[in-house]
Parts: sequence; C-alpha cells; structure tokens
Amino acid sequence: MLYTPLRPAQALFRRYLSNPVPPQPRFYSEYVQGQSPSPKVREYFYYIDHQGMLYLDDSKMKNFTSCIKEQKFLRFFFSQLRFNETDRYTEFPFLSPCGRERNFIRCDDLPVVFTHVLPPSEPGGQQSLSYCHAGALLTVPFEPERLCMLPSTGRVYHPGPARTGGVGLVRSALAIEFSRGLQFAAGEHAPPTHFVWQGEVFRLTDDLVPALEEMRRRCGMDTHPSDS
Repeated sequence: MLYTPLRPAQALFRRYLSNPVPPQPRFYSEYVQGQSPSPKVREYFYYIDHQGMLYLDDSKMKNFTSCIKEQKFLRFFFSQLRFNETDRYTEFPFLSPCGRERNFIRCDDLPVVFTHVLPPSEPGGQQSLSYCHAGALLTVPFEPERLCMLPSTGRVYHPGPARTGGVGLVRSALAIEFSRGLQFAAGEHAPPTHFVWQGEVFRLTDDLVPALEEMRRRCGMDTHPSDS
C-alpha cells in the first residue's frame, strides 16, 4: 500500500495558518485576583494558550513577556492540575489547588501542551515529551505510535497525565516537525495511519480519539471541529 507523506508547508503548516485558533469567548465572570470568598481561602484565575504558556487570566497582553516562566512554579502548578469539580467558576474547567489557594484555569485547547522532545535520561532509554515549558521537570514518555491528528485542523495530540484526561495538545512548532513523518493511506483529509520517527515506522493506534473527544467536550469545544 502506498503512503503519502504529509509535507508541512503543504498541509499541517497551511492548516495552522488558514485555521488559526478561534478567538476565545469573552468571560464575564466577576472575580478579583486573590479574592477571599471565605476565611483563609484565596482564589486566582489563569489562562493557558495553545502554545502551553501560562498567564494570569486578566492579563491584557498575553505574550512571552507576560507569561509565567519560573519552571519550579510551573512544575508544582501543573502537577496539581485537575478538573474543576467545585461549584465555583465552572467556565474555568480546571483547577490547581495549593493548600487553601484555589487556582482556576481555562485554556485555548487543552491544558497540557507538549513543547519539546527530550533525549533518554540513560543510554537505550525512552525519549520523553516535555510539557508546558517546565523542561525536564514535567514530562511523559514519548509514545510515537499513539500520536493522533485531527485532519480538519492539523492539530496533533499525544497521551498526557491521567489526572487531566489522559491527552494533551502538541504545540504547533513540534507538530510541524512531527508532520515530516506522518503518512496517509487515504489522502490528507483522512487521519494519518503511520508515523516515521528516527528511521522507525510506527502504525498509529488512534486509541486517543475517545479521550480527546471527552476532553474537548469538557472544555466546551466542538469534538469534531471543521472550522476551528
């Protein structure tokens, strides 16, 4: 069977440019950063963009200069990340508790965003994916056969921490790098079937699709976006 490699300039990169992340709906939640709804409880509000950068939700400018960069803070913040199962601020679908501090979080796509492939920590070991700009402090094992792509948007996903739904987004720069190895048996408008990575061919399992659909539902996103 003939497999057609996806060239980033003709497919994935074109999709990222022609289908930018849609503007996030404006939230009219009434909150004040650091508010105290009850004694000794403080509440803060954050936003994660599709590149995995973390900001205070009410920051007017969201760019590299305004994002939170301290890796030890990011490790703790994302290690505590979970679904918001409280009855407060449900438009923020995630929560990172810290003692009596509640950190409510909303995101562009998914809260876990993979940014880099890291080499094995020892010879013959497994590569890992780093997420949310914490370097080696936040990683999951890299499982090439479990990459999953939404053909309608060109976005690529990979298994993530179970506490946050078991799936994370691959940021655009890394997805474009991966695109050099994606192969399609039924054309670019169907999901890829194989992935070539460092000379090895992996048959994609697509087992992430149910988890991805559930996560996008919980985040208030269309599970089959055709124009996002």
